[in-house]
Amino acid sequence: MKLAIFNDNQIGIVDKERIVDITENVKWDKTKPFDSFVQLMEYYETNKEELESMKQSEDAYSLSEVKLQAPVPATGKIWAAPVNYLKHQEEMNQQFNNAPRTIKDIQLFLKSPSSLSGPSDPIVLPMEGSRTDHEAELGFVVGKKGRNIKTSEAEDYIFGYFALLDISVRGNEERSWRKSFDTFTPIGPYLVTSDEIDDPNKLDFKLWVNDELRQDGNTRHLIYDCNKCLEAVTQNMTVYPGDIIATGTPEGVGPIQEGDNVKIHVQDVGEFTVPVIAGYQK
Repeated sequence: MKLAIFNDNQIGIVDKERIVDITENVKWDKTKPFDSFVQLMEYYETNKEELESMKQSEDAYSLSEVKLQAPVPATGKIWAAPVNYLKHQEEMNQQFNNAPRTIKDIQLFLKSPSSLSGPSDPIVLPMEGSRTDHEAELGFVVGKKGRNIKTSEAEDYIFGYFALLDISVRGNEERSWRKSFDTFTPIGPYLVTSDEIDDPNKLDFKLWVNDELRQDGNTRHLIYDCNKCLEAVTQNMTVYPGDIIATGTPEGVGPIQEGDNVKIHVQDVGEFTVPVIAGYQK
């Protein structure tokens, strides 16, 4: 099922080129979208057939007529996987003459929850004169509380997937600083529940800047796949419903600048395009 938050914190089911408004049907509180989202995840399995039947409703909009918001309205934590593709490690070594260690050595890092933004929101460059890069990734949201989750159990804890951009300022500062500015984690265009994804570790994905294809990868090349990322995060730490994990980016990372349009497409998940604007004083 494709779930989207749109316009004024309404919740809907995406059905081809239309979005069915189910806000009233599921007692979604637009003033408390995160609480409502967690509640929806809790009862999804037992109410899936009822939700599917709502697709027939005439209370629908054209997708082209609505403003899509982040399909996870807020989050407690964003865990991100550094250097989770070997070819990305190679390109970083070529560009900066200092091959970073992979996820096997350094595990995952935290991004600020306030960096979360939606598929209709611009990327805001935070400073002039610095290099800011795009990184295309598959992201997912945790559906229930867990700790010390094994790889074999991880699928039971992943509620759904979305396309994710991990925007990154290059520099010597800690990753959590360089990747946590406002608008630096766009997600969307909607959330695809895990029961609709046959294998999240075999998905093609691409990224364009304007009309130039920059990244062309597949999640089968992940060093830590989706399930292993969740296992790593939960060793001695607890994840909660709504926590997000970004699985890392393949080769092709490059700079973006004011006036660019960044498009990401993930197989079986969807695509969105966001503009790049300047947030610094000119």
